[in-house]
Amino acid sequence: MVPSSYPCNPPWLAAPTDTNRLVPKLWAASVRKSDDGELSVAGVPASLIAAEFGTPCFVIDESDFRQRARAFKHAFAGADVYYAAKAFASLATVGWVKDEGLSLDVCSGGELTLALRAGFPPARIAFHGNNKSVPELTLAVEAGVGRVIVDSAVEIDRLADLAAARSMRQRVLVRVTPGVEAHTHDYIATAHEDQKFGFSIAGGDAFEAMQAVAARRSLKLVGLHSHIGSQIFDTSGFEVAVRRVLALHAFGLSAGMSLSELDVGGGFGIAYTTQDDPARPPELAAGIRATVDGECRRLGIDVPRLAIEPGRAIAGPSTFTLYTVGTVKRVSLDGGLSRLYVAVDGGMSDNLRAALYGADFSCTLASRRSTARPMLARVVGKHCEAGDIVVRDEFLPSDIAPGDLLAVPATGAYCRSLANTYNHVPRAAVVAVRDSHARVVVRRETEADLLRWDVDDVADPRPEAEGDPA
Repeated sequence: MVPSSYPCNPPWLAAPTDTNRLVPKLWAASVRKSDDGELSVAGVPASLIAAEFGTPCFVIDESDFRQRARAFKHAFAGADVYYAAKAFASLATVGWVKDEGLSLDVCSGGELTLALRAGFPPARIAFHGNNKSVPELTLAVEAGVGRVIVDSAVEIDRLADLAAARSMRQRVLVRVTPGVEAHTHDYIATAHEDQKFGFSIAGGDAFEAMQAVAARRSLKLVGLHSHIGSQIFDTSGFEVAVRRVLALHAFGLSAGMSLSELDVGGGFGIAYTTQDDPARPPELAAGIRATVDGECRRLGIDVPRLAIEPGRAIAGPSTFTLYTVGTVKRVSLDGGLSRLYVAVDGGMSDNLRAALYGADFSCTLASRRSTARPMLARVVGKHCEAGDIVVRDEFLPSDIAPGDLLAVPATGAYCRSLANTYNHVPRAAVVAVRDSHARVVVRRETEADLLRWDVDDVADPRPEAEGDPA
């Protein structure tokens, strides 16, 4: 009998009859496999991408990204759809978001600077963050950012003073925590009470924040904001949050506040593996609108203008990461079983989510067809860390070998954004592909780039002994 602690494949992962087959819901729309097993995106083979741009690299299907953005805009017609830049942002992708008519959600001065450099209309930008600095808020006010989502009493005073000094009136939403436990990882659940974001509804802090904003002549309170977390499939959390936030909205209206907007945030999940079954934008829109409309009828109030903030659901499925296999190691386990450890030329420097959240990913052999039997494998990175895991559990052909290309789908959100230089490994390039043409949108870092950050003024630490020759 196999011990219960044995690290075999999880219940949702079944051995495939054909390791060459793609699971469509995990990949961008244009990703295909040829008869010889090579992966391609928008007509460009993986081998050509690897040869021209190197590996690891993030590969975006631009048309797929744009189509997902359009799908949310169409499904939520009449609402404000803010693309969450924290999922992934570059000058190119911010330009795509602008072209498709979406608004933009930023949460740092860096993201705001990028958006402005890309020519994004400031009036269509919302600025998040639990600790916005004076320089960041100054940039936002002077640029004419459309909405600032305030997150603390200190920030309300800080923002009001900056706007007043410039004889401006800044539009503001108050971020509230509705006390909803989202069914997701603790680190990406953001609407329960004991965490850093927003003002508590239950504790009365949210209403006090609304009063504080309404009392400042340089601020205009236009609505409330709530975000319950990320990678969420259970829409019941949204329904509970909407009801609680709308009750506060109605209370604010009865107190004479001019509230007209409701931002329910984002967090819509995507498929990383076969176990995930995300809702489509029309289904999400129907569910959220039904809850908002029904609750407003019950409360006897006008329906506020709705806003949502998809990020992962647009960027995530549009991108895969392409790696080159470096080493393959068969490791013996209990019960006479074994696991194949496949090491690639990236790892936790380009995908921190597995180590940070225990996130699951899938992968496929991308450079050839294999008829070898499937074997349970773990894809790991090159970093000096036991937790450097890219794909925890996957069946790969048992003949996978050094030099093969491996592709990991659904890495467009929070992988390049969380990229790091652990072990002084340079960050990977981002390549956009459209209509059989590939181009770099974020260049690959080099070792020379890493050295440029260091200040080369370190003196010889060895003390000079008395009597040593000069």
